[in-house]
Amino acid sequence: MSDELTKALKEIDLSKPKWSQDTYGGRARHFFKVTNPLNVLLSSKDLENAKTLVLKSREGAELPSGTTEEDLWTAKYRYDSAFHPDTKEKMFILGRMSAQVPMNMTITGCLLTFYKTAPAVIFWQWANQSFNAIVNYTNRSGDAPISTTRLFTSYVFATGGAVATALTLNSYTKKLPSLVGRYVPFAAVASANCINIPMMRSRELSEGIPVVNASGERLGTSKKAARSAIFQVVVSRIGMALPGMAIPPIIMNRLVKGNFLKKYPAMNAPIQVLLVGFSLSFATPLCCALFPQMSSLAVTSLEKDLQDSIAKQDPEIKRVYFNKGL
Repeated sequence: MSDELTKALKEIDLSKPKWSQDTYGGRARHFFKVTNPLNVLLSSKDLENAKTLVLKSREGAELPSGTTEEDLWTAKYRYDSAFHPDTKEKMFILGRMSAQVPMNMTITGCLLTFYKTAPAVIFWQWANQSFNAIVNYTNRSGDAPISTTRLFTSYVFATGGAVATALTLNSYTKKLPSLVGRYVPFAAVASANCINIPMMRSRELSEGIPVVNASGERLGTSKKAARSAIFQVVVSRIGMALPGMAIPPIIMNRLVKGNFLKKYPAMNAPIQVLLVGFSLSFATPLCCALFPQMSSLAVTSLEKDLQDSIAKQDPEIKRVYFNKGL
C-alpha cells in the first residue's frame, strides 16, 4: 500500500456519514445506503469483517493490504446497518432499517388488501404493530435498557389503538365510496405510530437521552431532547407509510373499476405488495432523512439544571447533539 493511499485512508472519518448531513440531499444519500434491503442478506461473517475494518480505521490501526477507500465506505455502511449507534450491539435482524422495505411491503400490502373484515383487520394490525414494536425497540435512542413491563404495556396500547381505530373507521365508511374505505388502514397506522413510538420509548421521556457536544463528548441527559427526538421519529414514520398506503389504493380502485381484478382476483394481494414495496424503496430513506440523525438543540432550550451543568463544563457550548433514533 503506497504512502499516499495510506495517508488518504487515514484521513477518512468513518464515525461520520460519507455525505454532509447538513443538507437533505446528503442525508437522503446516506439513508439510501443504510436502509438498502440487500444489507439484510449479509452474513454474520460479512458483518463482523465490516466491524473489524471500521474499528481498525477509527483507531488508526494498520489496515489490511489492498484496502481501498470504497472498501472502507462499504464496511461503514454495512456496520451502520446492523450495529446500534449507542449500544454498539448487533441489532435483531427484523428490527434493522434495512428490513423495513421487505417486511413492511408484505404487511402493508396485506393491510390494504384485507381491510374489510374484522378478523383480517385485527390480525394484520396486530402483525403490523408487532413488527413496529420490534423496530421501535431496536432503533431506540440511548443505551438504557427497557423493562419487560414497559415493553408489554407499549405493545398492548399501540396494538389496541390501531385495531380500535381501524374497526371504528371501517364502521363509519361502509356507506361511503370504496376508495375512502381503502384509506382506513393508513389512518390506523398513523394513529398507532403516535402511540407506539412514544410508549416504546417512554423511558427516554421519563429519564432523558444522552446529549453530547460537537466532539461527541457526553454532557448529560435531557428529557427535552428525548421529546424532540421522538416527535421527529413519529413524523418520519408517518411520512414513510404515506406513499405506500396512499398511492396503491388509487391504482387498485381503478383496476377494480376496469374489471382486471374481477377477472384475476388472485392478483389483488401480489399487486398491492409490489406497489407498496416500490413506494417504500424510496419513502423509507427519504423520510428517514427528513431530520438529521444527530439532531441538535440550543443549550437554552434544555432543562435549567442541565444548562447550568454545561455552563460549568464549557460556557462556550451553545448547542448540544443527540441521536434521535429511527
